[in-house]
Amino acid sequence: MVSIGNFFFKYRNWIFILFYGALFIPSWPLFSPKQFGACYYIWPISIGLFITCLGQLIRGLTIGLAYIVRGGKEGKPYAEGLVTEGIFNHCRNPLYVGNILMLLGVGILANSLVYVAIVIPIFLFIYQAIVLAEENFLRGKFGPGFSAYCKKVNRWFPNLKGIGKTFGSMHFNWKRWILKEHTTQFIWLIGITLLLLLNYPELTGYDKNFRNLLIGVVLGVLVLIYILIRYLKKTGKFKE
Repeated sequence: MVSIGNFFFKYRNWIFILFYGALFIPSWPLFSPKQFGACYYIWPISIGLFITCLGQLIRGLTIGLAYIVRGGKEGKPYAEGLVTEGIFNHCRNPLYVGNILMLLGVGILANSLVYVAIVIPIFLFIYQAIVLAEENFLRGKFGPGFSAYCKKVNRWFPNLKGIGKTFGSMHFNWKRWILKEHTTQFIWLIGITLLLLLNYPELTGYDKNFRNLLIGVVLGVLVLIYILIRYLKKTGKFKE
């Protein structure tokens, strides 16, 4: 599994985008009018948005409370230091948990049985392999310190004990959150917009012209905001 994880680690950023694109693969529905009535769409929309927004919230809190300087170096796991504060004091891989919830949520939002039953399990397998590869690196670099951390904090399931104390003892850096997360948010919001407006004609009264107008306006606004943030970041006018 470690060797598999090392392979996928090189492409981990592209993996998320690839799996996001898989949302538009034709599929049998999770919720249908036959089973849930004329307002069936309320279920995938409400459940999907709740789960995917929870994932984004976890990512935001993780980045805003304690930024982990860990990523890749020459296509391999790398870390400058062992981060155990903030959300990392409650879960060892909160960013990955956030990603999983984001994809699961949009999969439900897409009302896709194929995505939830097939694509998500494949995604989980890949992430498990990546995490094992990262842990192998961290255990080799930080030794007993990392082993003690593993005994204290769960790999996947967050322990909410003391979460209030964590929030109260740290400052949320919203600028860091925007600077580090704006590309992920941009892709995420584009996907949600397209899924809502293309999959659920009920939301626009089956009016394709109105739907297309909304798509153009929302995507246009998102692109402008994204370009503005990129410009402010590049010029140094917006920084932590």
